[in-house]
Amino acid sequence: IVLTGGEDRLWKTWGFPDGNILLTGEGHTDWLSGCCFRPSGTQLVTSSGDTTLRIWDLSRHGCILTLWGHSRAVRGCSWHSCGDFVASASADGTSKIWDVNSERCRYTLRGHEESVNSIEFLPFSSTVLTSSADKTLSLWDVR
Repeated sequence: IVLTGGEDRLWKTWGFPDGNILLTGEGHTDWLSGCCFRPSGTQLVTSSGDTTLRIWDLSRHGCILTLWGHSRAVRGCSWHSCGDFVASASADGTSKIWDVNSERCRYTLRGHEESVNSIEFLPFSSTVLTSSADKTLSLWDVR
């Protein structure tokens, strides 16, 4: 299964080798910049130009949570390997660590001088890697 998102504001899961669309989700009001499966495979997160992240439950075929807090487009997203946290990167120059269980932002990471364009949790750690339009990479300990 492959997960995609794009300018049509939709995410899609595709089955291979046939390439058929298995599921489609809509709800964002602007383009999708990122999408990522929860490690358990039961949910996914999407990031969007509409400044939000959304958590989708695949068995319910719908959005179960919208995370608000960035002031500009969200450029990327990533699940932590434990499945309890989502990270977001934004054109507002910040990154955020979201606690999915409490449905709130745990930390806002500030330090880049321009848009934060990507974010990834390093596997099985509390370290996050961000890249920015300011031509820097940063490693963050989010404990």
